[in-house]
Amino acid sequence: MSAPASKTQALLDDHVARLLGCATCPRMHKPVVSGGSVVSRVILVGQAPGDKEPKLGRPFAWTAGKTLFRWFDQALGWSETETRSRIYFAAVCRCFPGKKAAGGDRVPDPDEVENCSRHLGREIEILRPGLVIPIGKLAISQFLPATRLDECIGKGFSSSRAGVEFDVIPLPHPSGASPWHRMEPGKTLLARALKAIARHPAIAASG
Repeated sequence: MSAPASKTQALLDDHVARLLGCATCPRMHKPVVSGGSVVSRVILVGQAPGDKEPKLGRPFAWTAGKTLFRWFDQALGWSETETRSRIYFAAVCRCFPGKKAAGGDRVPDPDEVENCSRHLGREIEILRPGLVIPIGKLAISQFLPATRLDECIGKGFSSSRAGVEFDVIPLPHPSGASPWHRMEPGKTLLARALKAIARHPAIAASG
């Protein structure tokens, strides 16, 4: 049974305040990046912030974000501002992991993923989402068995966490470094996934 909206907002406000003060992982670069205390039945789960997000103070604030918000505009008719105000933005890890010696962002270590998973579990417990949208392989793997993108993008799945059952519709990562979503079968499967998201009842409830 859902909590009253005012109670949900208060619980989420408290959670986000605690999240912003997290200092569990010594190799992660502060500050913690949060999309804010947005009460929604839709949770979007990214991988981890890049180096621009901590400076700009929000997730998906740079090049990948421009692509992601273009997808939502095409599928839902929502601007970036509307999308950020209607969907709760989470991530597998909430701090910038730093750069690899060879260049590129470091993939979070398993212990860092485990440490941060408690935040996502608490958000699911509070918001009781009807839909979770994991973005990219690392986020998808938190909800589905290891699988190729062409085996999960464009499909819907059922999952549960923290005692809450919800639907999962994965999306590929919108990074410019990945050509997957710009070539077949990625283009067709991405379009199919976005249509499924647009039709989902939790999206209508968030509009």
